[in-house]
Amino acid sequence: MKTGSFIIIDNEPCRIVEMSRAKTGKHGSAKAHIVAIGLFTGAKKTLVAPVSQRVEVPIIDKRLGQVIADLGDRFQIMDLETYETFEVEKPEEEELLSRIKIGSEVEYWIILDKIKLVRVRG
Repeated sequence: MKTGSFIIIDNEPCRIVEMSRAKTGKHGSAKAHIVAIGLFTGAKKTLVAPVSQRVEVPIIDKRLGQVIADLGDRFQIMDLETYETFEVEKPEEEELLSRIKIGSEVEYWIILDKIKLVRVRG
């Protein structure tokens, strides 16, 4: 694990923003202290565990789609490979939200059966 990689903490996919490792103690093993930000909620999560402990890593499916309609608090997206349409919540980032227009290509990630708009292409 390193800064910038992804991990699952409390059944939520997170991006690691800070990581430190404590030395081994007299009676115990070395501990890792991981601070991460939730991808969907933006909440700060902390994990303190032995460095030998296994952790879950999310599988991120990165895809391209086209914005078909603006439905108020959601966008309707069409996948550019399968032509499947679905609805996704609008992103909270103002900079990203201002760049999304009807007809624009967007990159979206599918993580743990949830969809997140990541960036506008082109």
